[in-house]
Amino acid sequence: MNAAPGTAGVFGDGPVVVVGGGVVGLCTAYYLAAAGLPVEVVERRDLGSGVSRGNAGWVCLSHSTPVPAPGVVRFALRSLGRPDSPLYLRPLPDPAFARWLWRFWRSSTPAAFRRGYTAIAELNRDTFDLFDGLRAAGVETTLTRPGMVHAFLSPAEARHHLAVQREMADGRYRLPDDVTTGDAARLLDEALSPRVRAAYLVEGEGVVDPEAFARGLGDALTASGVKIHEHAEVTGFRTARGRVTALHTTQGDIPCAAVVIAAGMRSADLLDFLGQRLPLQAGKGYSFSVDLDPAPRHTLYFGERRAVASPIGTTTRIGGTMELSGNNNRLDWRRVVAVALASRHYLGHWFDDPDDLVSLIRDPWVGGRPFLPDGLPVVDRVPGHDNAFAATGHGMLGVTLGPVTGHRLTEYVLTGRRPQALAPFRFDRLRR
Repeated sequence: MNAAPGTAGVFGDGPVVVVGGGVVGLCTAYYLAAAGLPVEVVERRDLGSGVSRGNAGWVCLSHSTPVPAPGVVRFALRSLGRPDSPLYLRPLPDPAFARWLWRFWRSSTPAAFRRGYTAIAELNRDTFDLFDGLRAAGVETTLTRPGMVHAFLSPAEARHHLAVQREMADGRYRLPDDVTTGDAARLLDEALSPRVRAAYLVEGEGVVDPEAFARGLGDALTASGVKIHEHAEVTGFRTARGRVTALHTTQGDIPCAAVVIAAGMRSADLLDFLGQRLPLQAGKGYSFSVDLDPAPRHTLYFGERRAVASPIGTTTRIGGTMELSGNNNRLDWRRVVAVALASRHYLGHWFDDPDDLVSLIRDPWVGGRPFLPDGLPVVDRVPGHDNAFAATGHGMLGVTLGPVTGHRLTEYVLTGRRPQALAPFRFDRLRR
């Protein structure tokens, strides 16, 4: 990391403290330190141990879409009482949850979806260039770009999906002219089963080992002199005249020149300390690892069942589901079984009986991905505090958007001017 001269004193004495040791927080810390600012990181557990640990590791342009979309609420309502549904809604007796769902519904119109998609796509333009820059600087990103195969049981469904993607992509990334159908479809990846009757490949899409990527960022930060506080819980802030001057933690107070809150679901509680309400809900996702023969060579998207598979290291990580059941990390084994059963349509009968799964799968995982009701993150200055910033609510796109979030937010911190690419991710949009 090469420090830019003259930037260390931008805020006066003290470090910029980044709260959150996931991919978004670590990327932000990396670019702040690369700009020459003194930086510290505070993480309440181990680095990369939260949502960054068990996700599918996708770095992609073709699936960088907000979750609120036309028809998604109707789909969610059909999931009531069906824990095997790809999108599972369990109503809670909580007025805040009801308000969140109402705002989610309001964000599911075609116009809102298009605005959200365009905002993320524009932010995402430099993603792969930034990953290349991290690797060139010595960060072990683990990124490979095998491409993504979209697999379907129905040719009609495949063609519909490709047509929607082509309309939304608007030339930002390459798509094939048509889908491959019949027996030839499974030739796009030898792991696919004969039940797959249509598929298409989006070239260049990437995948990382998200836990290893977080470790690589942590190693780079440590090597550059960034102090990392693990197992340190932030319990509040000391403020004066509209500025945060210190963080209260379980390991003592940490004076700061500025603070960035990038703590996933925990961000809502931290922002409460600063008098700002952020309507985050956990969109719980499930994953597990399994040894397949043959193993996928590409990342795979299973169209009708909305499940995924990723080649990560020597194993295949299978994941899926969006569960709205409150802000908790309870692992529901029925959901693990549902993801496994969904994958079997596309990968063949890699298991015969759900009871076999206990011995076949490794690292069953559930994570509460932080979602705002419009499906977009907040990357902005915290209202009422000159030197406090938030970067949270990335949902399923934390790995994809981690580097560009950190890069753009660092520009904001250094100049005091919001980059145009961050305009759709303002705090005040949530007040409307």
